[in-house]
Amino acid sequence: MRRISTDMPNNDMQFYLRRHEQDLSTLQTKMATQKRIKELREDPLAASHAVRYESYLTRLKRFEQNSLASVDHYKVVDGHLRQAVDVLQRIRELAVQGAHGVYTQGDLKNIAVEVNELLKELVQVSNALGPDGKRLFAGDKAFTEPFRIVEGTAPGGGESMIVRVEYQGAGSNRRAEIAENTTINLDIVGGEAFWAERMQIFSSFDATGYRAQAAGAFYVDGYRVEVQPGDTVHAIVAKINESPAPVKAYVDPVTRGLALEGTNPHLIRLEDEQGSRILKDLGILRDTADPGAPNWHPAARVSGGSVFDMVIRLRDALLQGNTDMVGSQGIGGIDLALDNLESRLAELGSRQERSEVTWKRLNEEIPDVTANLARVSSLDFAQAATELSMLDFVHKATLQTAAKITPPTLLDYLR
Repeated sequence: MRRISTDMPNNDMQFYLRRHEQDLSTLQTKMATQKRIKELREDPLAASHAVRYESYLTRLKRFEQNSLASVDHYKVVDGHLRQAVDVLQRIRELAVQGAHGVYTQGDLKNIAVEVNELLKELVQVSNALGPDGKRLFAGDKAFTEPFRIVEGTAPGGGESMIVRVEYQGAGSNRRAEIAENTTINLDIVGGEAFWAERMQIFSSFDATGYRAQAAGAFYVDGYRVEVQPGDTVHAIVAKINESPAPVKAYVDPVTRGLALEGTNPHLIRLEDEQGSRILKDLGILRDTADPGAPNWHPAARVSGGSVFDMVIRLRDALLQGNTDMVGSQGIGGIDLALDNLESRLAELGSRQERSEVTWKRLNEEIPDVTANLARVSSLDFAQAATELSMLDFVHKATLQTAAKITPPTLLDYLR
């Protein structure tokens, strides 16, 4: 015979009421958070899918923001490069006028003064600030002016003019991640956009007997080149040519030293890795702790000028009344500068187009992933509201019934 105490109905009632209240609380929490899964044990498979979808969706949104930001950045840079092209086109028009040979020395000097003012505008464009307050053509050194004006007395000029424009070193390109393990260059640094001639660097050191004494590395336009103990200058030449850097290396047949030549107009950036002296020992870089460009060895021969060098050469020829030089080297240098700027504009346009295509693709992919996430983790509100009403009704009915069937207490027997 089973013994039933007077406490058993009361305990059973409280036990099942607590379970019912827990179900109510769980459903209310799900409706408040709009999530179907409160704990992993409720649906482990759906929970694992939801975690993956949420992680992937977060990355997609970041890629979308990066691609949209890169498009906006390219539009701003494009506008400034076009301003530079317009300034150079005006300088070329003045050069063509000055090369006719029909103007007097005073007229040519007046043209040179205008060219000098346009040169200042060109430097201002190259040091332009973006909407975020960073230098557009300064690479990762975003708060450093890429170019600095040095003024002095030009031959034939009667006032202080720009005698050279020094490159401050704009660092490497900033990159933005627009897809999984995929980045895109944000910047066209000043040493690329505002250059006119292909650079050539010739070491005067005879490297016939050179052997690397220890393992090391150096950087060519930001690309790392490793050197092993015992590597000769020919091995180093081969490694530079195998790197993605737009630089061709060879051994100069005259000096038997290392020679570097850019494959397109840009400032070649070279730097020994910390603790290495490879380029210094080869007579390319000077022995200094300052890694800023240019840091060529004093004995090295360096050629290849910037856009500003071309404009200064044209202006000086106008000041001296040398119409032959204006019509040959002057106009030729401006044409080289225009060709490079137009090439950089085309490169920038291709990057912008790619970013826009990526942004459109992400805009189509994000809703699909969001739908998948909602399918495995979101709550069906219609069904949840129905269940909540049923649970609430049952809870009230249970309380009313429990109040009627609760067994009498000891006080009831003592009455």
